Amino acid sequence: MTESVNRVDFHFDVMCPWAYQTSIWMRRVRDRLGLGVRWKFFSLEEINRAEGKKHPWEREWSYGWSMMRIGAALRRIDPDLLDRWYLTAGTALHVEGLKPHRREVAEALVQRMGLDPSIVGAAIDDPSTHDEVRAEHDAVVALGGWGVPTLVFEGDRALFGPVLIDPPEDDAAVRLWDLVCGWLEFPHLFELQHPKSRADLRAVGATFQPYLEARDWITIQHETP
Repeated sequence: MTESVNRVDFHFDVMCPWAYQTSIWMRRVRDRLGLGVRWKFFSLEEINRAEGKKHPWEREWSYGWSMMRIGAALRRIDPDLLDRWYLTAGTALHVEGLKPHRREVAEALVQRMGLDPSIVGAAIDDPSTHDEVRAEHDAVVALGGWGVPTLVFEGDRALFGPVLIDPPEDDAAVRLWDLVCGWLEFPHLFELQHPKSRADLRAVGATFQPYLEARDWITIQHETP
């Protein structure tokens, strides 16, 4: 099964600490196997939007949505820049405890990448970046997606996860990839979950502490369908 999987779409929202951890593992698998990974968007703000609230594309600046619009503009220059932007912004939020969802911080991070920080303003001034993020969000929602990380394989098979806080390395990273790909053999296997003990929850809290201190929003999550 693994040998037949050459490419995967990884849908993410920079805001999500779970997706960030999985993205670290995904890069390790990519580098070990030469896997094609296409980074694509998903909006937690939109999927968890309360009735009557503005859609993120109706706001001048909107946390994860705006960070993805910056990513869309960078991808037009070079797809590798979206990979670098997600890693840079994600590390800033989830490891360093910075606030890439604030415009001035986003500009500083783009400059850290060796790029012109005016790219941020250009992305926000370009309404077509709304369209690009929204199209990829809508595409994965149409497959039943409700959160991130979501992996989409050839034939539009979508899997949510893997959800973890300690991304495996080297051979272990590849073994986990083999297990994930093995799931594709069972189209009606919908859910397998490891219940979290109190020790697990403490570990999650410790891993996510930079994110918890940096976020400027209240996390809202609808129940899994």
